[in-house]
Parts: sequence; C-alpha cells; structure tokens
Amino acid sequence: MPSSLDAYLGSASGQDPLRQKVADTVRHLAAAAVKVRNTIIAGGSGESLGASRDATNGGGDVQKELDVVADRAFLDAAKAAPIAFFGSEEQDEAVVLKPGEALAIAIDPLDGSSNIETNVSIGTIFSILPVEEAHQADPKSVFTQPGSRQLAAGFFIYGPQLLLVLTVGNGTHVFIFKPGFGGFVELTGSVTIADRAKEFAINASNYRHWDPQIRSYIDDCLAGTEGPRERDFNMRWVGSMVADCYRILVRGGIFLYPGDGRQGYQKGRLRLLYEANPVAFCVEQAGGAATDGVNRILDIVPEGLHVRTPLVFGSKREVERVGRYMADPSALSERSPLFGKRSLFRA
Repeated sequence: MPSSLDAYLGSASGQDPLRQKVADTVRHLAAAAVKVRNTIIAGGSGESLGASRDATNGGGDVQKELDVVADRAFLDAAKAAPIAFFGSEEQDEAVVLKPGEALAIAIDPLDGSSNIETNVSIGTIFSILPVEEAHQADPKSVFTQPGSRQLAAGFFIYGPQLLLVLTVGNGTHVFIFKPGFGGFVELTGSVTIADRAKEFAINASNYRHWDPQIRSYIDDCLAGTEGPRERDFNMRWVGSMVADCYRILVRGGIFLYPGDGRQGYQKGRLRLLYEANPVAFCVEQAGGAATDGVNRILDIVPEGLHVRTPLVFGSKREVERVGRYMADPSALSERSPLFGKRSLFRA
C-alpha cells in the first residue's frame, strides 16, 4: 500500500525538532488545500469564484474571488501551524503571526486564477523558510533569503485530481488526495525529470517582445527535424504554472517565462519568492534545473516579498542550452546559415 503523506512526513522529519515543525506545517497546508478543492467543486465552473474584484493584490494583479478565498484558507492554516511570518501574493506586506516561531511561509494561494472560469487546472504554490534570531525584529528580512535556504516547498494542483508535489530536500514526491482514505497518499516517489526535452512551454503571443536570444532558441525548436535541433518539438502553454510544471516532472520538457520589452515585463512577471523559488526547488530535487535564463534561481537574493524574475526550468540539458543562447547565440556550433529559413513567426 502506498505511504500516506503523514507517514512520509514523519519518516522525513525523524527526531529533528525543526523538521517536525516543517512536517506539521505541511499537514496544515494539505488540510487547507482540501478545503479550497471542496470550495472549487461546490462552485462548479465558478462564475462567482472567477469574478474579478475591484481590487489588486500585493503583486499588482487583479484579484478574483477565489484568490481571496484561498488566501484566507491558507492564512488560517498558517495560524494553526508553527509559523512566525506569512507572506502571500494577496497581501501587501508579510503578516506577523507568532514571532517566536522558527518558520515562515511565502505562498501564492491561487496560481493560474485566469483559468478559473474555464475549468482548467489551477493550484497553490508554497515555500517554507527558516526564521532565525536576526529575522525576529524585521519580518521583511525573512523574505530576503535566497531559495537555497528553503526547508520545504511544493504546490497543490486542483484539477481532475487533487495532487501535492512536495520536496523537503530529499527528492521530489507526488501525493494524491484520496477522499475515501481521508488524506493524501504517495502517487510517485523520487520523481526524475527526463534529460531530453521534446516539449516547450511558452506564451508565443509575446514573440515580438522577446529578446533576440529567446527568439533564436524558439526558432530553432520550431524548425524541427529540418533545423539545428534535428527533432520536432511540441508546444504547450496552460497558463497555470503548476500544470506546466507537473507535466514537465512527468515527461520532461522546458518552461520559459522570460522578461521582455513591454512596460513592467523587463524582469518577467513571476514572483521569485512564492513562485520561482518553490518550483525551482522541486525541479532541482527531481534532477532538473531552473534559472532566470542565466543565473540559478535558488542563488538569487530577493529584494522583497513581491520581486519578479524571469524563469526557465525543466530538463537540465535544455535549460543549460537556453543559458548558452542567452550568453551568445551566434557562438552555438549547431547554428549555421544552412538553417536560416524563415520561421513561423519571422517575417
């Protein structure tokens, strides 16, 4: 019989008091995710849940009703857990809960909220960070730690199944919610991302705004067997990063959300602390890689709770290839005038 989430967390934390608090926190987050899932089911396709509010969140995006519902559910979970500080996409500033506790949460309560009305998979992304003595007097400083200091991270997917992708630093594991069991059980242990990519995920409608290096990379993928990559690629773009990430965990591939030339998009649109960092931790623990195009995501020091970053993650060799394009696309040995045909997008 597959291991339960509770049993897995107990085994992973052992007798370490800090790890036991991490395990307790994940249990509370899992319970909150079930509540959010039940709300989504009760709301059907969600005309009200997907309705826009006359407000924006801490990241500057328009809030949907379900954004607020999910934020409340996970804030309540954090209050019940050993959490000192709660940093959410839906809050302007970090919320102080129990200053003496040893953990902080950075969370996107509802990823992919533009898909609520269309019944496409959405999710919750979270990062659990240590709180040290120096952070107690200044909650903001907790959220200036690089992602390499994460104690645990993961995401829930609200789709045909309720899934939890989780890492506590010893591999990436997938758990599925079983209503009959009353909790999560392990679906996949020690996920390994395929080294060779056959799919890429990017919002191609922004092609005209990208830097030349990103255009060149995508052009070469689109050229297929006749181009320098000498194989065909499929393109995927869900609009919910949790869904794109899970697909890559299952069958490999690469995800790109680069910065571009539009006002406000120069550093991308994804948030470093509660989107890029937890995904990068999960991806690296599954043998993949995650960068901002050049630099390792988990090495970047955040400037604040809502700071944005470009993000490239997935199959390690493919992410490294993007890095070479960003450094100097003309130096790539496989690029030559032989493959200088017009692409689908180039005039």
